[in-house]
Amino acid sequence: MAAHALNRHLVLVGFMGAGKTTIGAEVARRLGRAFVDTDEVLDVQVLERDEPAYRAAEAQAVRSALASPPAVIAVGGGAVETPEVRELLGEELVVLLDVDVETAWTRTRGSDRPLARDETEFNRRYELRQPLYAAVADASARDADDAVLAAAGVHVEVGALPLLRDLVPGHGPAALVTEPVVAGIHGADAQLALPFAETHELPSGEAAKQIPEVERLWRALRVGRNSTIVALGGGSLTDAAGFTAATFLRGCAWVPVPTTLVGQVDAAIGGKTAIDIPEGKNLVGAFHWPARTVIDPALLETLPAQERLNGMAEVVKTGLLAGEPLWELPDAELVRRCAAFKSAVCLRDPRDEGPRRVLNLGHTFAHALEAAAGYELPHGRAVALGLLAALRLSGRPTGPVEEVLHPEPARVDRERAWKALQRDKKGPLRVILVGDEGGFETELSERDVRAALEALIAR
Repeated sequence: MAAHALNRHLVLVGFMGAGKTTIGAEVARRLGRAFVDTDEVLDVQVLERDEPAYRAAEAQAVRSALASPPAVIAVGGGAVETPEVRELLGEELVVLLDVDVETAWTRTRGSDRPLARDETEFNRRYELRQPLYAAVADASARDADDAVLAAAGVHVEVGALPLLRDLVPGHGPAALVTEPVVAGIHGADAQLALPFAETHELPSGEAAKQIPEVERLWRALRVGRNSTIVALGGGSLTDAAGFTAATFLRGCAWVPVPTTLVGQVDAAIGGKTAIDIPEGKNLVGAFHWPARTVIDPALLETLPAQERLNGMAEVVKTGLLAGEPLWELPDAELVRRCAAFKSAVCLRDPRDEGPRRVLNLGHTFAHALEAAAGYELPHGRAVALGLLAALRLSGRPTGPVEEVLHPEPARVDRERAWKALQRDKKGPLRVILVGDEGGFETELSERDVRAALEALIAR
């Protein structure tokens, strides 16, 4: 079964009235993919006169849709009754849009669908198809956000940590990489959920992303290429463990299990892994998409207030890009919505060659401040300041940043911060700003960028 739709079709299945067409079109828009509804090329009246002929035509429509570049494809509710269709879907990422029979009947009765005229037959077909949907589906979804998360291989569920045995894909041995603080709080639960062949620790925080620490982990690992590295910790830990997985034995599977807010809404999603060098943050890295990302919002209950504030900077960033006050939502929904937004952007541009750059909103300034502070400035505080600069340059109100994040000027050397910004990997004078339709990249004058940076530094 497929773990994600990175290089595959995303196929939506489900009974009549599940919303495959509406949700499929929205998901396709978010992912920048074509949307194909196989029902649109079929004559539903044939179903009433000659169902075998209709199913044969339906199978051909599915086959044709799958011959195109990766798209979002909605197939008819009864397509799974055809063995050939079930076989065709075996290599794709299939998501079930689940709907209860009462809701489905309410939505479809009185329509021109031949099978939606008799409630008894409607209920019989519903019961017949449920096990077939379960057999082909890799995941289930209730809305577009869920479908996007499934496409990215991201599982968000309160109480997911004890379910690791079922959520970590693959059949080879697994190695757990964590950090001291997290190991003390969640390590035992993780090991009970999925007994590990070996366990390793990296330092807490940005110290995990140093070359000597990664080298130590490389040398300690005893797993093979068919193994999975499970990274349990914050954003720095998942960055370092993900980079290790990308490079060890030329690449092995990995599953981030983020335990911080910044990890759950940002750092653990999308396959960008990196470590630091003295000249800058995240300057050495690799693109290595996780086999699955497991996010358990319940783990945030043990998060210190300062770490939560750091994560809220990424939440505010996401809300500004999405045009919604996501920071006002309860934790579980806040995490789900933010993770879905980033997942969609990353699937659209997995190697950061264009659309994904909007996720750097505020980060060009933030990384410069962090480097100038010798990485002693908390990432969330740096991002909060970077968002201030980006909003000022955009001519946008800074209220959400000031009210939610309460940023304070950084005490760093101005020249060192400016030099760090100039060598930032995204280019010194190209900055992400916020417009009416989300984020966009633009080139600004050296004078304006430097003035915006210096306004963030304490005098």
